[in-house]
Parts: sequence; C-alpha cells; structure tokens
Amino acid sequence: MKDATIDYVLRTTWLAVTKMYNEEALKFDTTMATGFALLSIDPIKGTPSTSLGPKMGMEATSLSRTLKNMETRGLIERKPNPEDGRGVLIFLTEFGKEKREYSRERVLTFNNKIRENIPEEKLNSFYEVAEIINNMISNKKIYNNKEHTLK
Repeated sequence: MKDATIDYVLRTTWLAVTKMYNEEALKFDTTMATGFALLSIDPIKGTPSTSLGPKMGMEATSLSRTLKNMETRGLIERKPNPEDGRGVLIFLTEFGKEKREYSRERVLTFNNKIRENIPEEKLNSFYEVAEIINNMISNKKIYNNKEHTLK
C-alpha cells in the first residue's frame, strides 16, 4: 500500500464504501444516492431543490434523476417555495421519513464501527488531511489553469 498514490487510496476506499452502502441499501429496495438524499433533506422544514445538489456534491442531472425516482416511489413531495415563487421545496413523506431513519441507522453503524477500530488521534489526523486536500482543491492550489495549460 505504500506505493499507492493518494488519489488511488481515496478512490478505492470511496468505491468500497459506496459498494458497501449500495449493498446495504439494496436490502431496503433503495440505493446509496437515495439514502444520501433522504439524509440531506430537512425532515421538518424541507429543503430547497437548488441547495440539494451542492449539499450532496451531485451534478444537477444526476440529482434530478434521483429526485424523480424518489417522488415516483413516494419518498418525497415537491411544493412551491413560499419565499421564492420560482423555487421548489423538497419535503419527505411519512414513507420518506421512515426510509430516512433506515439510512441514518446505517450511517451511524458505519461511523461507530470505524470509531471502535481506529484511535481518535488517527481519525483526527484523517479529518485534518481530508480538510487540507479539499481546501487545496477548492483554492486551485494543485492545478493552476495558467500554469498547466496544454500548448
């Protein structure tokens, strides 16, 4: 593992987590993306549809497909945003709230098992490294478009 690049470790770990969550979600006739969306929607006040994509790190087309599927399955309902006539709020149905609880339990189980097996000091280092990587990417400190253009 020492010869693996950082992006390789991140990618393969995330793929393993995704596979694990999708296998678990399948037991409840759903997907990881749906579970993540359920957890990202405020169960009381609803969530503006425009804020869901950035909150979940999903592209608009993927999110649109996920929401359409969720609406068809009776997990969510869309209502006009009273504060913005053009906007839409996404609300969980009672069925959606029930499925949200399943998703929440699975995420907490994963987190608790990881915390049981990795010392807090190492987890804090992991979070610190992830934050630095995210900041470097957000602030374009890895690939500066002016420095790395193809000629």
